Amino acid sequence: MSGYRDAFRTSIDDPERFWGFEHGAASAIDWHRPPTRALDSSNPPFYRWYPDGELNTCHNALDRHVEAGHGERTALIYDSPVTGTRRSYSYAGLRDEVARFAGVLAGLGVTKGDRVVIYMPMVPEAAIAMLACARIGAVHSVVFGGFAAPELAVRIDDAAPKVIVSASCGIEVKRTVEYKPLLDRAIELANHKPERCVILQRPQAPAAMGERDVDWASALDKATPADCVPVAATDPLYILYTSGTTGKPKGVVRDNGGHAVALRWSMANIYDVGPGEVMFTASDVGWVVGHSYIVYAPLLTGATTVLYEGKPVGTPDAGQFWRVIAEHGVKAMFTAPTAFRAIKKEDPKGALLGSYDLSGFEYLFLAGERLDPETLRWAQDLLRVPVIDHWWQTETGWPIAANLMGLEPLPVKPGSPTVPVPGWDVAVLEPSGSPAAPDTDGAIVIKLPMPPGSLPTLWNDDQRFVASYLSAFDGYYLTGDGGHLDADGYVFVMGRTDDVINVAGHRLSTGTMEEVLASHPSVAECAVIGVADQLKGQVPRGFVVLKAGVSADESELSAELIGMVRDQVGAVASFKEVAVVPALPKTRSGKILRKTMRGIADGPNGGRDEPVPSTIDDASVLDALRPILRGR
Repeated sequence: MSGYRDAFRTSIDDPERFWGFEHGAASAIDWHRPPTRALDSSNPPFYRWYPDGELNTCHNALDRHVEAGHGERTALIYDSPVTGTRRSYSYAGLRDEVARFAGVLAGLGVTKGDRVVIYMPMVPEAAIAMLACARIGAVHSVVFGGFAAPELAVRIDDAAPKVIVSASCGIEVKRTVEYKPLLDRAIELANHKPERCVILQRPQAPAAMGERDVDWASALDKATPADCVPVAATDPLYILYTSGTTGKPKGVVRDNGGHAVALRWSMANIYDVGPGEVMFTASDVGWVVGHSYIVYAPLLTGATTVLYEGKPVGTPDAGQFWRVIAEHGVKAMFTAPTAFRAIKKEDPKGALLGSYDLSGFEYLFLAGERLDPETLRWAQDLLRVPVIDHWWQTETGWPIAANLMGLEPLPVKPGSPTVPVPGWDVAVLEPSGSPAAPDTDGAIVIKLPMPPGSLPTLWNDDQRFVASYLSAFDGYYLTGDGGHLDADGYVFVMGRTDDVINVAGHRLSTGTMEEVLASHPSVAECAVIGVADQLKGQVPRGFVVLKAGVSADESELSAELIGMVRDQVGAVASFKEVAVVPALPKTRSGKILRKTMRGIADGPNGGRDEPVPSTIDDASVLDALRPILRGR
């Protein structure tokens, strides 16, 4: 492991050398003003990377490749089986489209530092809008199209955008989702009102336009292309909201300089993808994976990225991923384990694979949730290529632990995303703060400072940044995940330690769902827990206690509550089951025993041997709930 070990030790012991401009990772980026130092540690815990550097992320993603003579190289391939569309953009062509849309935003008064919310389906215009913001120094905040109007409204209020960019609709496998009514309702709910909304009209469901609305195509026809605006490396590139343990989402800030350096380094060293090679990331631009490995990292590298609109199965069959890999010459693919569990369920023997030539395919990377050993083995046996589990978070922006295919491939251990990536000083701590022994579970933490590309703070909320991530253990970032390190230094991530659950790779707050359930006039109290699901990893399950004197048809009430969560959180929550129970198990101090409920639901032997906590107020309540939890 000398190659990996040397790189890791240098990154921790001498970050200036490893990440710096003269001889380190920052030299792979074009700088308007090169940084004279890598790390500013003068104001801990608010560390800053490349404090005196200036650059433009869009220039690094597009213009510099054109200027280097690679303008005809394919930058982006749009593949949409749900609409039957294939479209490719060269680097020169994509640069020109981005420059023109940057001109649209500038013409609407957007300047450096202004925020732009992007609420888009998986279409090239979503990436174009992101890059256009980066071009003029605006800060984009992409909101996943699966979120309902109230969730969008919360993000509008927090980001306070000058402009919102959206589309008339999104296309799913079996239905068309009209975005414009959701957007209009969100603006109605929000206290902050954007000045303009730019709407991409899609023929599947054109939208009625209002006074603040601007048609994408018409505006683009009249726009004057905008040049790249240099920004400080420490200036924000984007805000991406992630669920917290309260109803209010956390606005993760990503800076320009550290982000560009880290993503460029990761493409070569983790994913082994270089200029001109093709990467297919089957995610959504509304999530961090889409930001990092659909849009920015491949383009910063000069590679080709595939933007896919569709699902792994049903569009029209479970062979769509194989088709994309074969048609577009994909070298590396990145998606969530849920996608492969869905393919395995539909085509367990991989019969559809035989229709496609995957001879140029070299790696499958999976992340977003724990990769179960059975799915790992199935994918390895079927594809005959390395199947690489890796682990990271919205907050970190790029992998914390991985098997580094471009630096030094290591043996695979099922259940582990392998080893800490250079720059990430991972530890496992006991509640006392002492290091946990090998193979002993504890809180997974990262010693400060974290490497370039990680969040420097939360949007307009330094206090919450410290309280949420830095207060549990002095000098460490708390990941919120629990697990252990083994004797070889491999990381094993066993699950969340808070009430954020992972549904098909999407982090969602059970607290937000509880707020929705509690708002129903018949509900006295409620709890939502994440339970294991063979396909999605976890799904939420609700339990409600009715107010005294209330009688209701349980099936009708259940359907109503499920509909409320869908309307206010979104279909992405996959909230499909809620039970009416006489009481919820609590501690003597009144805290609902959600962890115990999860243990019974997911425990061995259906949780029959789960002990009754000594702190419980009334053991009979928990006993009465056991059959319901076991019989899901």
